[in-house]
Amino acid sequence: MKRLILCVLAVSLLIPAWAQEGNKKNEHNFEIAKNLDIFNALYRELDLFYVDTLEAQKVIRMGIDAMLEELDPYTVYYPEEDMSELKIMTTGKYGGIGSIIRMRKDSTVVIAEPYENMPAAELGLQVGDVLLQIDDTDLKGKAVGEVSDMLRGEPGTTFSLKVQRPGENKPRTFNITRRNIKLPSIQYQGLIADKIGYILLTGFTENCAQDVRKAVISLKEEGAESLVLDLRGNGGGLLQEAINIVNLFVPKGLEIVSTRGKMQAANGVYKTKSSPLDLDIPLVVMVNGNTASAAEIVAGSLQDLDRAVVLGTRTFGKGLVQVPRELPYNGSLKLTSSKYYIPSGRCIQAIDYKSRREGRIGADGRVPDSLTHVFHTAGGREVRDGGGVKPDVEMKHDTLANLLYYLSNDDVLLDYGTRYVQTHPKPASVAQFAMTDQDFEDLKQMAIESGFKYDRLSERRLKDLKATAEFEGYYNEAKEEFDALEKKLQHNLGLEFNHFKKDVMILMRQEVVKRWFFQRGISEEQLKDDDDAIAAINLLREPSRYRSILAPPQQ
Repeated sequence: MKRLILCVLAVSLLIPAWAQEGNKKNEHNFEIAKNLDIFNALYRELDLFYVDTLEAQKVIRMGIDAMLEELDPYTVYYPEEDMSELKIMTTGKYGGIGSIIRMRKDSTVVIAEPYENMPAAELGLQVGDVLLQIDDTDLKGKAVGEVSDMLRGEPGTTFSLKVQRPGENKPRTFNITRRNIKLPSIQYQGLIADKIGYILLTGFTENCAQDVRKAVISLKEEGAESLVLDLRGNGGGLLQEAINIVNLFVPKGLEIVSTRGKMQAANGVYKTKSSPLDLDIPLVVMVNGNTASAAEIVAGSLQDLDRAVVLGTRTFGKGLVQVPRELPYNGSLKLTSSKYYIPSGRCIQAIDYKSRREGRIGADGRVPDSLTHVFHTAGGREVRDGGGVKPDVEMKHDTLANLLYYLSNDDVLLDYGTRYVQTHPKPASVAQFAMTDQDFEDLKQMAIESGFKYDRLSERRLKDLKATAEFEGYYNEAKEEFDALEKKLQHNLGLEFNHFKKDVMILMRQEVVKRWFFQRGISEEQLKDDDDAIAAINLLREPSRYRSILAPPQQ
């Protein structure tokens, strides 16, 4: 009898739970229907009675964007006219001429960088060429986005482009046929030291794992006995390509990523499917704060499996997976469907968007270190979730000076690079290229004569301090000290250039090199002054230190 009473009691307790679950679902569905009805009714009233006529597409798009903005920055609506952006993101391909353009201070649009082996470069368009006309359309007053849209189009279509080259009197006209522009996933590869190979991977587009495989084989044939995989600035891309790259260095059958979402279809387990290319070659993966998504899967998985030393600064922390969902009228919604977890079981997502929306954590939404959890690598080393991938070897970098930031985006550097290549012969290789102290003086003089200005932080801070002192009533008593400090902080552009001479010359060399050797040249040039790369080389030259970093902790 006692057992029967307990069974009846258990059943009676379960029924309300089921009913409650059903009620919650009904309430949720009712709230959806209710609010959609309110939205439709509201827009109808606006359309009928608002004083001005509304553009339905524009107004509703604003509403869609505002709604999605509350979720996370990766859930994005693409109407039919913007679907090309989504295609470029996933494939790295688009129809166009293969060139970056930018606007000068005089509002003209110029070629900023043509891509190697693409129509713009093959026809001879150069950095600094001012775009005047496309077919019969005058480009004066056009924004960069407008010009970019006009340059892109269906592969195989041809148009006429009129440009004005600096230093020439007459414009030039080019007849250009658009092609499928495939941005290379590997920007540069080569031996950066004796028996040390280097691969700079800039994105995770279709077949990039196969490109990395070929690069590794090629570098080993050239004598590489260890590798540096550079994922700095790599914003990620296709999940499967990341798994395939990890698979090059780890055995078949290992779980690399699992995904977990609200819907069963969003859950999955991804394992390595192929035989590895090399299980033993020492490997350093370089990362920074702009290493994200699929790039973090590669770095974090190789770290979790104790297969590579991760070097650099903490990564971005994107542990969310997006999938495209088709929408009516040929649109698409790229939405966050799940979180991903790497071999140790951790998710490296840095921002908790749900808790931020609900006000349970700070406005930046970042998961505080105190709320992260400890996980362990295959060999027992401690790693943590949240906040991205923390490198095994952390590097410290100086903050980029304001002078350098503004100079890198100013017309004076662009004009200097144009003048330099017009008056100097092309070197045989990037390795043989160098600039002189006189070259530095020439740029400095150009900057002074052009009236180059930048946001001087010390000047702004002093101004703010004076305003605060006046507000609190202390300024008159400290006026002499303020005047003396203002005099000491009087800016002299020539002296400021001299103070940052080494860094300015790095910018100068890169600006010139890209005109002769394109992106691969910039990458090679940057390695000359790359503290992270030097640290990676030194580490690979010390096998005992390399092994000690990956070794299980001492018991």
